[in-house]
Amino acid sequence: MRSGEELDGFEGEASSTSMISGASSPYQPTTEPVSQRRGLAGLRCDPDYLRSALGCLKVAQVILALIAFICIETIMECSPCEGLYFFEFVSCSAFVVTGVLLILFSLNLHMRIPQINWNLTDLVNTGLSTFFFFIASIVLAALNHKTGAEIAAVIFGFLATAVYAVNTFLAAQKWRVSLRQQSANDYIRARTESRDVDGRPEIQRLDT
Repeated sequence: MRSGEELDGFEGEASSTSMISGASSPYQPTTEPVSQRRGLAGLRCDPDYLRSALGCLKVAQVILALIAFICIETIMECSPCEGLYFFEFVSCSAFVVTGVLLILFSLNLHMRIPQINWNLTDLVNTGLSTFFFFIASIVLAALNHKTGAEIAAVIFGFLATAVYAVNTFLAAQKWRVSLRQQSANDYIRARTESRDVDGRPEIQRLDT
């Protein structure tokens, strides 16, 4: 029979061996945090965008389009009604589309969809809104019956046209700058790839 000291030594070796094997086991629980999909969690308003020129213009556009839509909705009688209906459609569409873009830009949600050219999207939206608001305001001014609601709608329509026009100018400049930066990045990337190929002879084709 083994002595007590031999048994104690054997138990010590077994416990140390189990500790080592347990530490190296891939099934041990870990304290490292598990990365989870953020989804819509962690949304944060971007005050820098709201304080910028484009952000202030977006807020003004949403407010003016909403006021113009409310003014046109208060009119109960019209004859003819084509100008009123057209102005109503333009003001409502501009309010909805610009409001969605304002939410995307102010919460930086557009950064999660890089497949879309957001500078071009903003330029197209502001350009079309400028054109249609201008036409709708002129038509409503020519066909209105000099009521207070119609006059107010025309005034806010022309104000919205001016704000959208300024935003179109700034959006066009931003889009041109982004095109130049993209061209410069593509050129640098192409030069870097060509240098990598020249510096690695194993990639070059062997002469027969």
